[in-house]
Amino acid sequence: MKIALAQLTSGIDPARNAAILVDAVQQAAQGGAAMLFTPEMSGLVDQDRERASAVLRGEDDDVVLAAVRGAAAAHRIWVHLGSLAVRGEDGRLANRAFVIDDTGVVRARYDKLHLFDVDLPTGERWRESAAYAPGQGAVVVDTPVGKLGPSICYDLRFPDLYRALSDAGATVLAVPAAFTRPTGAAHWHVLLRARAIEAAAYVVAAAQTGEHEDGRATYGHSLVIDPWGEIVLDMGEAAGVGFAEIDPARIADVRARIPVLAHRRAIPAVETGNSTG
Repeated sequence: MKIALAQLTSGIDPARNAAILVDAVQQAAQGGAAMLFTPEMSGLVDQDRERASAVLRGEDDDVVLAAVRGAAAAHRIWVHLGSLAVRGEDGRLANRAFVIDDTGVVRARYDKLHLFDVDLPTGERWRESAAYAPGQGAVVVDTPVGKLGPSICYDLRFPDLYRALSDAGATVLAVPAAFTRPTGAAHWHVLLRARAIEAAAYVVAAAQTGEHEDGRATYGHSLVIDPWGEIVLDMGEAAGVGFAEIDPARIADVRARIPVLAHRRAIPAVETGNSTG
């Protein structure tokens, strides 16, 4: 089964980003992909919260979501829209992924569980929790490429999420991201390979890349990794659309060789303190 990944350098104008995404949907469909995967924050990358706030909308009014749904229906292709910043009913934002079918219907939503609050040695400060509400649960959804378990960026560092997704039947784990360059260079490849090996599942990680309009820089290297931990696709640093194959037989083969899912056990409570006697 062929999939496509869009590696983007999203900017501060949602309408312009929407046009780029629509073009990526068309390229993916023309290339024979059953499903396109896009990065985290596909609709807007802007660290100026006041400027960003002026263009962020709820789902029903989001121009990027509407454009991608329309393109998916027009080109008869599924899309995992890695995430958009959408405004909730309470005014807070959600970092939300969408799984869109080939008729433009949203089949699943996932709000990022783990929010990125960190001070980097480069001087960059990320405070996602200042504007975003954390998600409240995980989801697995049937797609043409298998049972898909969505996650988003910083979630990658929390293996319990991927254990829950694979326990629920996920055979493909999506990790759309906007990794910084320092953390990307240090941890991106190794963490994604680890998640694939632990779950004996494909990992599909569409990423932001390059120098963004708001002054940020992201790592790129969108990856597809097979259940044995082998890298099937590494898109490097250039923006564009890449293609890879997902083979269900590969999943079955790896899980038969090393049946890690069948061998999982609940972990007993950890005892603390000193024993006596």
